[in-house]
Amino acid sequence: MDKVFTISGKEVGLRATALTPRLYRHKIGRDIIQDMAQLQKAFQKASQLGKDATEEECQAAQLSVMDLEIFENVAFIMARQYDHNIPDKVEDWLDQFDTFSIYQVFPEIMELWAMNNRTTSRPKKK
Repeated sequence: MDKVFTISGKEVGLRATALTPRLYRHKIGRDIIQDMAQLQKAFQKASQLGKDATEEECQAAQLSVMDLEIFENVAFIMARQYDHNIPDKVEDWLDQFDTFSIYQVFPEIMELWAMNNRTTSRPKKK
């Protein structure tokens, strides 16, 4: 599955296939399935806070540095899978963008990830 959208005024293509978890594991050294589940949970918690949230609630719901690094790594692996001409290091790839909001980009990545993981088979037992 491929998806193209804009980050910082630049079109970015992402690809998620059966190869994505393997690429992530070999390049990043972590399990993308666990990382995406952790990131989705943290993202949902952080994005559900309203304007009336207390400062303590906001600090507790903010994405951690680890969450942000997972997001960057997932986006990089999917982008590199889509376009093999992007830099080999995540730092070099990120350096081409201005600051952008994870809250705008992450839903696009989650949608792509969900489409890739959707199964077309039906369970035999109900």
